[in-house]
Formats: sequence, C-alpha cells, structure tokens
Amino acid sequence: MNTPSTRSGLYEQVARIGKALSSPKRLELIELLAQGEKSVETLAAQGGIDVRLASAHLKALREAHLVDTRRDGKYIYYRLSGPDVARLWVSLRDVAEEHLVELRLALTHMLGDPASLCSESRASLLLKARLGQIVVIDVRPPGEYEAGHLPFARSMPLDELEARLADLPPDRAIVAYCRGPFCLMSDEAVRLLRGKGWSATKIMDGVSEWAASGLPIET
Repeated sequence: MNTPSTRSGLYEQVARIGKALSSPKRLELIELLAQGEKSVETLAAQGGIDVRLASAHLKALREAHLVDTRRDGKYIYYRLSGPDVARLWVSLRDVAEEHLVELRLALTHMLGDPASLCSESRASLLLKARLGQIVVIDVRPPGEYEAGHLPFARSMPLDELEARLADLPPDRAIVAYCRGPFCLMSDEAVRLLRGKGWSATKIMDGVSEWAASGLPIET
C-alpha cells in the first residue's frame, strides 16, 4: 500500500548512501578505492589515518554496500562494489564544484600555474597519444596503474620519475595524470619535469573521470 510511511521508508533507504558519504575521509577512501583494490593497511597509510579509524570508516561504507571485501590470509582487501560507485563519487564532486564557490577557489589555488594544465580535449589527447605525438604518463603507484589506466599511458610512479627521466623522449610533450582533481602527484611531476627541461603539463582527469565520460580504460 502506498502510504506516507512506506514512502518515508524508501527515502530512508536512499539516505543510507548519503549518510555513508557524509564523512570527508570516507569520500577520500572511495577515491582511493576507485584506483583499485587495496588492503586496510594501504588505505590507512594513503589516507593518513590509523588502521583502526580506517576500518571504522570502511565498515560504514560496507554497511551501505558501497564496498566489498575479500580476505587473503590475515589481510583484508577492500574494493568498490561496482563502477557505479566511482561514477557516484565523480558526479558528487562535479555537483559540489558547480555549486560551491569555495571548492572552485580551493581547486584554483591548488592548481597554481594555469599554464601547467593541458589544453587538449580528451579526444585530442587520446588521438595524439595513439599517434605518439605526446607521451602520457601515469604517476600513481604501480598497483593502481595495473588495476586500470588511460590508453597509451606509461607507468612512471612519482617516486621513480627522477630516476627514470632517460626513459622519456626529450623532443615530445609530456602529459601527466594521477588520481583526479584532488590529487597533487601530477603537479609534482610537472614541476620536476619542467625543472629538468621537459615540456610538461597535467590533466585533471584520473581513471574515474575518464571512465565516467565513457572513454576506455586499459588494464
């Protein structure tokens, strides 16, 4: 029967997702898990929190069925329960950026030099990378690259980049990317490359943004 209490119960079920996403740290954990499956210990280290707090946040996400787990020996690994969860994170962030001037100002401040941002469209970037006219580098940790990366991207983890500069052609533009707009690894990569004489820019996209736009991801 369609009663007010029944409708209220429906809204309450949807609100479970909102409650699970109401913590900034849980949003960060979702962004990290959008890069691939990770152990609790890895998530705690990358999120800058202790394992106990990470476990509590992950429990809340699991209760809302936003993440799944598997056990391997004494370790528990978490992953998003579906690609729609990554798309939800991208959509939520896009809405926040559209309506919150504070977020737009913070992102502008993070970007620093606007000239560091690649001016190519996604389609143009994909074409030029396929033709070898530019080199796209993924500066995330190797495990995240293996879980999924942009087509034609090379794995050049930020902590290995300086030691591997000889692997990059000096006569082509380099485009770096990392986990998305809130990630600073690509900014550090651009500064390092420019300081060494390369023509380097970054894109704001990570794999979640790329996939949310309907573009292919390679594994």
